[in-house]
Amino acid sequence: MGYGVEEFNWIGSERHFVDRPDVRQIGGITVGRFGGNSRVGQYKNEDACLIWTSEKEDWEFVMVLDAHNTAQSAELIVREFDNHKNELYEELAKPLNPAYFRTMEEQVLAIFQNEEFRTACRKLQGETACMITVRKGKFVWWLSIGDCVLYLFHRELSEMGQFQLNQRHFYEWIGQMNTFDRLVPCFSSGTKELREGENQLFVTTDGLLECPGEPYSTPINIAEAFAINSQKKSVQSLLETIQKNGVRDSTTVVSWKVDVSEAATYASNQ
Repeated sequence: MGYGVEEFNWIGSERHFVDRPDVRQIGGITVGRFGGNSRVGQYKNEDACLIWTSEKEDWEFVMVLDAHNTAQSAELIVREFDNHKNELYEELAKPLNPAYFRTMEEQVLAIFQNEEFRTACRKLQGETACMITVRKGKFVWWLSIGDCVLYLFHRELSEMGQFQLNQRHFYEWIGQMNTFDRLVPCFSSGTKELREGENQLFVTTDGLLECPGEPYSTPINIAEAFAINSQKKSVQSLLETIQKNGVRDSTTVVSWKVDVSEAATYASNQ
């Protein structure tokens, strides 16, 4: 439809990357995948991700999923969003306005609350955490079900001790056990203004955070891993470190940088 979108999606049940870290570029976005170590009992990968990016329209749509008890739930969600991509592209391509992210959230929730989708979820084995992140212009919006994490690394925020945009929420999923089948669906969402200069957005599943030795359980350790090397080399280093430390759980990370030329908000007396 002429949106100039670069697309990528992957499901761990198709390529598991057990014992083999993999890093690749999707436009300006770096994707890292590691299925865990077979020497500590890992044999499958139930993560997934979906990435759409449009340099022309100045936006990214990133979804990261961490399923368990089969990857069926992640497969269903990736397929469902792929089926709705043209209508989502249409919204993403619109100019920023006060209702831009509210409309995006309504569209995403409509997909999850659709009765056909919820019926399909009931037939699955297992469920998934899901983090959706959309960046447009100098703003980022996210919607999270479960315990995937979104970080924003920027010098001014780091000086204030702020790195993590969402809180991990346990016992929330989409799939066989489905928050959208409850009387009141449970999820978290938010919007954040990016700061002037270089901003790094970083999404991860919990394998990175719960690795033996906890090399990246503290956000500043993740930020420092990107201080010297390129995005690609830094993501490679993250995955090689958790491989060396004997992580069993699979890990999927997505990282990209956004340069903002416009001044950000400060207090009135600054």
